[in-house]
Amino acid sequence: MSSIKGIKQRIANVSTTKQIMKAMDMVSTSKLQKARERLVNARPLFFETKRMVHQLKDCEKAKESIFIKQRKVNKSAYVIITSDKGLCGSYNVNIAQKALRHMNEGKNEVILVVGAKGYEFFRRRGKNILHRIIDITETQMYYDTGLLSEHVQSLYVSGEIDEVFIAYTRFESTLSYLPVVEKVLPISDGEENMRFDSEMTYEPDVHSFLEQAIPLYLHACFFAAMSESVACEHAARMVNMDSASKNATDIIDDLNRMYNRKRQAAITQEINEIVGGANILK
Repeated sequence: MSSIKGIKQRIANVSTTKQIMKAMDMVSTSKLQKARERLVNARPLFFETKRMVHQLKDCEKAKESIFIKQRKVNKSAYVIITSDKGLCGSYNVNIAQKALRHMNEGKNEVILVVGAKGYEFFRRRGKNILHRIIDITETQMYYDTGLLSEHVQSLYVSGEIDEVFIAYTRFESTLSYLPVVEKVLPISDGEENMRFDSEMTYEPDVHSFLEQAIPLYLHACFFAAMSESVACEHAARMVNMDSASKNATDIIDDLNRMYNRKRQAAITQEINEIVGGANILK
């Protein structure tokens, strides 16, 4: 059994860990507030841009565009968004496994992975990682997702990839986040809930409009997905750090009880030894 000195050392170690967990909880809480504000601003841009682009499916002149016309799929691209850091529970594993199950549906895929955790996950499984992005700062997120959208668009236009999926974690609430895989190119026919104006006109013409709209659409998709994922990451880390702090408190309470029992036993033993010695001297 542990000595009294060993128990005291364990209490000190767990207390130090608890302080670290508390500090990380506070940092994640602060970052989550900022991430939610950014998400609230990003969602309208994404939904309106998506609605605008999907509206083109009903335009006869746009149906021959490479961004809308369905073509034979030889290679699929997956943009998978994870985090660079851990301590956020099952956040990274859930989205990585969701994307992996989607890939295993008979697709020949290449991966563009965002985040060190996702890179390690797919590298260990021998997946074809075409490009990796790590250490994206939140202040540079809009700029970096713009570069990513340009890269993906160039791959699609050149014919190196035939369809594009994005895997990210959608923020529902602080305690609820849903891993999803969505198709972004070519423009999907699965938006039954969107209502479009069949008499919409485009100036100077549909193809010129598409050349400007598609880069904005891709950029909005990646920026919104990153905003959703970052909010989920901070929420998951905050919840896990709070849970870790509570577990540390329980461990400290158990160690204190153990320490008190051992200390009481040691005091009792000393008293018995003193009384025994006194009896011998009589």
